[in-house]
Amino acid sequence: MRILVTGAAGFLGSHLCERLLNEGHSVVGMDNFITGSPENLAHLTNNPRFEFIRHDVANFIFVPGKIDAVLHFASPASPNPSSPYGYTNLPIQTMKAGALGTHNTLGVARAHNARYLLASTSEIYGDPLEHPQKETYWGHVDPIGIRSVYDEAKRFAEALTMAYHRYHGIDTRIVRIFNTYGPRMRLDDGRVVPNFIQQALRGEPLTVYGDGLQTRSFCYVDDLIEGIYRLLLSDEHFPVNIGNPAEITILEFAETINRLVGNKAGIIMKELSRLGDDPQRRRPDITRAKEILKWQPTISLEEGIKKTIPYFKMKLGLE
Repeated sequence: MRILVTGAAGFLGSHLCERLLNEGHSVVGMDNFITGSPENLAHLTNNPRFEFIRHDVANFIFVPGKIDAVLHFASPASPNPSSPYGYTNLPIQTMKAGALGTHNTLGVARAHNARYLLASTSEIYGDPLEHPQKETYWGHVDPIGIRSVYDEAKRFAEALTMAYHRYHGIDTRIVRIFNTYGPRMRLDDGRVVPNFIQQALRGEPLTVYGDGLQTRSFCYVDDLIEGIYRLLLSDEHFPVNIGNPAEITILEFAETINRLVGNKAGIIMKELSRLGDDPQRRRPDITRAKEILKWQPTISLEEGIKKTIPYFKMKLGLE
């Protein structure tokens, strides 16, 4: 297939481009570099089956030649309020990527009669009252909270995708992505994985907020991309959770990072400073992924962290 990937220079987008090329497909990558980095695609530029277009998906999209599939991954995704790349500091761009970007990419899929895959998120569940979260759960969200620019953009994107499927007959898919980590994450991403690994590599105590009993479920990027690729090749139109159901407290996670890095500085506890409606628990129910895609994660947290540490060492100049 010849496949358009928006957000190609991002963390997930770049891994996705790499996987599609390795499977023998041709890829047209698209990004405006607001949060993505050209470095993430540098190793692909000499591949004759890879093309790149610098473009903002909020504007009309034209790609010459036949397109067989469209994968819409363009959006700021970091919740870090202190980063210029966080979606709270790019609120309008984030909503445009979810609304106008989804509309424009669905237009490409319709024009080419191409299959379409939307990158949605576990954030659409908000601070969930159901645990673990099934795809049938409608969510517990604040539509005007500080995180809503990301949450509601993705919720709208899902609704628009299903509208195009039902009204225009577009061959659509929706993946709800849970916490993912691995090489090519931004150092200033603001989420717990890059924060902890950086602190540990610098020999600093890891900062845990509150009692550290809030939980997350971490999926290594290769596992996630495998699930997404299987979904692309499937005939499933309704949302599918892709993530790792192995739940761990933030305190346990900090202890794991310190042990794997060999950091003796320990952990410091600080008062919880939540970003609006930051969820306290997040864990996917992946029953549908197992049944429909025959997929489940295979890379353990320890193995995945060991694969991730060298990238952060390189970015911090510690190698």
